[in-house]
Amino acid sequence: MSHNTPLSPRPLHHLSDVQRRVLTTRQLCEHGVTASVAAERSRAGGPWQQILPGVHLLHPGPATSEERLLAALLYTASRGQGADGPAPGGGTPCGEAMITGLAALALRHFSSAPALASLDHIDVLVPRTRRLRATGFVRFVRAGTPPAPQYLAGVPTAPVARALADAVARLTDAVLVRRLLTESVRHGHCEAATVVAELNSARLLSRPHVVDAVDALLAEGRAIAEGRLYDMVRGHHLPEPLWNVELRLPGGPALGGVDAYWREQAVAVEIDARAPRQDEEVWRGGYGRKREHLERLGITVVRVTPKRLREAPEEQAAVVRTALIAAADRDPAPYLVVLPR
Repeated sequence: MSHNTPLSPRPLHHLSDVQRRVLTTRQLCEHGVTASVAAERSRAGGPWQQILPGVHLLHPGPATSEERLLAALLYTASRGQGADGPAPGGGTPCGEAMITGLAALALRHFSSAPALASLDHIDVLVPRTRRLRATGFVRFVRAGTPPAPQYLAGVPTAPVARALADAVARLTDAVLVRRLLTESVRHGHCEAATVVAELNSARLLSRPHVVDAVDALLAEGRAIAEGRLYDMVRGHHLPEPLWNVELRLPGGPALGGVDAYWREQAVAVEIDARAPRQDEEVWRGGYGRKREHLERLGITVVRVTPKRLREAPEEQAAVVRTALIAAADRDPAPYLVVLPR
């Protein structure tokens, strides 16, 4: 068999271009190439190379970024699992493995993430029960219950928040951590609260440089949510409210700040930007008491989340409009002093 002998008996037309260039020893055997022939072709100076144990690159020269990603997934799947079954959505045959960390962020075109070709390692997320050791350029991240992968150009990839947490866990560069976190929110990849919840789950919030980055992230997330609230009010032709104000009883203590307030209708909107399942005691003890106090005074408080403002602004506008219309049927609220916050 020469180097140019076609692989047989199973043709390669069912594989993508990159899948034709990266195959496991088992896959090669199914295409008529024995393990000994694959090893011979993959010797130094040969037409192929063994890029990872049991995974062959069917050309000389450096592997492309796509080839390294596929090789990492095939290697992971071949260790104790079948490497040749079909993947959901037409993806690669990778079992439960998915790309995470900086490689996943690079796949999503994060400008703050290093280019895929420049990464020394590719992080692969696997179930905690898998017994795997890092090898070559592949490192493993384990999860008790892995998230559902999202397919990017056929590559199973961890959701943004999980990929961020896995990247941050290995980073000590405070500037890079801050840029990655803020970019995730600024470019609409996910909500700040979701990122914070994932970082907390990974027990990363005790690291000083992560805490500083989270402060910047939450400020960025709130600013974006406020901008969406402005767009919602104006884009759906709601009356113009007083923006970002503090409410007080005349001569009394502060009642708290709200993001928008319609004085005549006594309707307030408050953005709830806290992380899911986080600060529940603070919410109930502080924000919850404030809302209850305002509602006892006859003020309708509409709570909106950054996610709902992004995904369903029309629905949120309808809720606010309903509250404004319903104000005509309520007793007038007491006079309040309204101050800039």
